[in-house]
Formats: sequence, C-alpha cells, structure tokens
Amino acid sequence: MMRLHFALFLLILIFYFWSCKPNKENNPVPISDNYNKGKACYGIKNDSAFYYFNKVVAEPNSTLIAPAAYTYMGIIQHDAGDYFGSQESLLLSLSLLDENKEKEQSLILSNYNELGNNSRNLKNYDDAINYYKLALKFAKDSVDRLINLNNIAVTYQDKNQYDSAISIYSSILNENEEEKLEYARVLSNMTKAKWLKDSNYNAAPELFAALQIRIKENDKWGLNASYGHLTEYYERRQPDAALLYAQKMYTIAQELSSPDDRLFALQKLITLSSPNASKKYFERYQQLNDSLQTARNSAKNQFALIRYETEKHKSQNLILQKENAEKKVRIIEQQVILGGIVILSFAILFWYRRQKQQALREQQLKTSQKVHDVVANGLYRIMVGVEHQPEIDRQQLLDEMDNLYEQSRDISYETIEVPKQSFSNEVAGLLKSFSTEQTSISIVGNTPKVWDKLNNKARTELKRGLQELLVNMQKHSAAKNVVVKFEEVVNGLLIRYTDDGKGISADFCYGNGLRSTENRIKSIGGQFNFNLPSATGLNIQIFIPIS
Repeated sequence: MMRLHFALFLLILIFYFWSCKPNKENNPVPISDNYNKGKACYGIKNDSAFYYFNKVVAEPNSTLIAPAAYTYMGIIQHDAGDYFGSQESLLLSLSLLDENKEKEQSLILSNYNELGNNSRNLKNYDDAINYYKLALKFAKDSVDRLINLNNIAVTYQDKNQYDSAISIYSSILNENEEEKLEYARVLSNMTKAKWLKDSNYNAAPELFAALQIRIKENDKWGLNASYGHLTEYYERRQPDAALLYAQKMYTIAQELSSPDDRLFALQKLITLSSPNASKKYFERYQQLNDSLQTARNSAKNQFALIRYETEKHKSQNLILQKENAEKKVRIIEQQVILGGIVILSFAILFWYRRQKQQALREQQLKTSQKVHDVVANGLYRIMVGVEHQPEIDRQQLLDEMDNLYEQSRDISYETIEVPKQSFSNEVAGLLKSFSTEQTSISIVGNTPKVWDKLNNKARTELKRGLQELLVNMQKHSAAKNVVVKFEEVVNGLLIRYTDDGKGISADFCYGNGLRSTENRIKSIGGQFNFNLPSATGLNIQIFIPIS
C-alpha cells in the first residue's frame, strides 16, 4: 500500500529549511553539527541519523532544533516498525512546539500525521482518526487538507465503516481532478471501499481508470497500490487475472524496496499459483518475513541502546567531572601543606595585594561606567530634548536636571534600582526621549508581560544597553526611522533594533558605546549580534535568557 512518508517528510524539510536558515533575525541560536550530520545520514543510513539526532536533543541550548530532531527520530522509528518508540519521539516533539506560532504549525501537522500512521499500524483506529483530525486543523493548503481527509477515509475503511469512508472520498474526489495523482489515489481507494461494502459492485472500470492515470504519470507507488487493489478484486472473480496483477505488484514492490508490499504480494501469489510455484513463493515469503522481523527487532533494540548509551555517557561525564574536581581539590590541599608557612605567608600577602588592586580597578571601572550611564547619557538626553523641542518647559527641565544632580551625588553608592513605575513605561519613556523631528522611534511588543520574568539586574543592564544604542544612533547613524521590537521566544526575550541610518562600514571597529552594550548583555548571560558591514542601516539582535 502506498505510504505518505515522502509527502510528510517534504513538509518537514520545507518548514525547517526556512525556519532554520542562518537568519539572525529569526534564529539567534545556530544549528548544531550533530543536527547537520543527522540530516546528511537520513534516508541513507538511518541508524546513524538516529544516533546524531538523539545527540542533538541531549545537547544544552537545543530548544529551537530539538522538535525537528525528535520528528526525524519518530519517522525513522516508524519506518523500522518501532511504532511505540516513534509515538514517544513525536509526542516529545509536540511538547516543545507552540500551536499558536505559525512557523511551527507545519511541523505540528507532520507530527500528528505520523502519530496517525503509527496508531493505524497498531490497529488503534479511533486514535488514528483523532490524530488525523488534529493534523487537519493545521492544513495550510488544499494538498495538505486532501491528504488528511484521505487518511481519515482509509482508516474508516480499515474499521469496515465503508459508508463513512465513501462519503469522505466522494466529497474530495472532484477537488482532485487537476491533481492527477491525488485523483487516482482517491478514486482507487473509494472504488475499493465500494466493492468491500457490496461484493457485487463492478469496480473494474474505476480501478482501471486509476491504473491508466498512474501508468501515464509513471507513479510507481500508485501502480503498486493499483495492482494490489486489482489483485484483491479479481481474487475470486478471475484468479488468473489476480495472479497476473499480484506478479506485477511483487515486481514493482521489489523496485521500490518495500518489504511490506512484497509480503502482501507473496501472500497472494501463494494462494493463486500452482502447487510448485506456490511452494517457491512460500519459501520467499518465509525468508523475507523472518528477515524483516529480525531487522525490525534489531532496529528497536538499537534505538533503545543508542538512547541508553547517551544517558549512560551523560551520567559518566558527570561522575568524571565530580572526580576531577575532587582530585584538583586534593592536589591543591597537598601543595598548600607542602609549601610551608613561609611560602603560604608570601602567597597570602601577594594575593591580598593583588586582590586589593583588582578591587580598586573594578571600583574605578564601575564608577566610570556609572558616570557614563548616569551623567553623560542623562545629560545627552537633556541636550537632545532642548535642541529639538520647539518650546522648553522650564519646570520639567529643572526637574530633570535636579534628578540628574541627585543621581550624580549618590554615584559612589551601590544601590539596587527598583522601578517606581511599570518597567514597560520606563523603557517606552527612555526610547521616546530620543525621538526628534528628524528621527522617528517606533516601539513594538513592549508590554508589561514581556518584563515579568526578568530580574531587576537584567532590567537595569538592558535599559542602559538600549540607552547606549540610541545615544550611538543619535551621534553617528543619521537615521530617520528606528524600530525597537520586543518578542518572547522559547526560554528568552529577543529584542530587535533596526534603523535606516549609515550602517556599518567595511573598516568598522568597536567603539566604547557598542562594546559597553555588548559587555552589559553578556554580563546577564545574553547574546549580542549585529549585521555584517552594510550601508543600508543597522540591524542588532539582543537575546536575554529567562530561566
């Protein structure tokens, strides 16, 4: 019987080639080497592909590509007959996906389709229908929709609910007239359902019509299915004709390397052939069946072993790390003891002086940075306001200067900044303060919910980093339009800064502003990326993890 793996897998490839391309705007986390190795092995050496994809899901920070890796693993397990293992992998993929994110919906559709195929192979027909219906919700075009409806109809047919199957086939048959292969598939399946319901139904004309389309289109999987239907239809009516079609099905199933279809054809050849030929076909059937079962059992064991070895390797690494840490502690203790009192005293003195110098340097750096953040950038904001406001509110100006004065007085104290108003409003106020007649500032996604999971340190560093970017913009870019977009992503907050200014020249080197911003973002575990040298504006991405 023709299977839909190729079509489903094609959907996955289309989705992930788009969503996983090296685009900084959509994907700040790079694809891993193991993921690329798994894709290279897929369809050629699936046990190796499974091994690499399993390593992907065990990697830290693999949240963005783990769903696709689990889906690959599920398809590989399904093809090897490990239906329960396949279900587990596909459900793990679904658990990492968000149905509300449009770019993830194609992968969700494929997962539900594959879960339906697993349930159907396990003869859990009600579960299969439910999964196919869930997949139908995410069908984006007519092809996806018709494939899902055909799957539902075939499953009703497996349940011997022929009226339900025929009703669905009839509703979609005419929609497939332009798509010849889909039309032939639905026509052949519907005809089979009709004669299974009524053994006197003359199915030959429709079965041959579907066969002719498939011959013309050179659709080998379709021919395989047509020959199977014709074999079953003529089995009791014209055994000689049934034998001919069974032989044709067996031949094409060998070309397609489809062991299940070869077994089906051999079963029919055994019952339809002469005793001598039947014995030969029975031997082939027994040999192929034994080989297939052995291969599938071996694959199941291998998949389980790969997962076991991965978990075991992780456990051993943790134990080894612990042992190495303990060894280092013991070595340090021995060295300290053997060093003696004199060496120890000298080391303590040296350490003390170094620490004091380091602390002094750090304090100077913090003070310098605070002067820059509080006084320099604050003063620059006031200057921009005075320069571009047609009328100056003296009281507001005095308030801002008084606030700057109070902040500069306390600049030597380590205080924790506690927001007095909604942080989203603070950020909006900061960004809008750089808006002038020449420069328009647009803010997208700056809602209170975005900031709920960030602590005060992360908020403060991020706010100061944004201020650095906008000061840099005002001084250097000559931008007319600036867009700052805030977006929640998996396990983090993604901020996209875009302007249409001068961009970055080929001989660009870091200035204090960008370097300070990058250091701030890295200090809270974030990532700071910007576009390659370009004369068409600046595009910066800031990713802040949320634990």
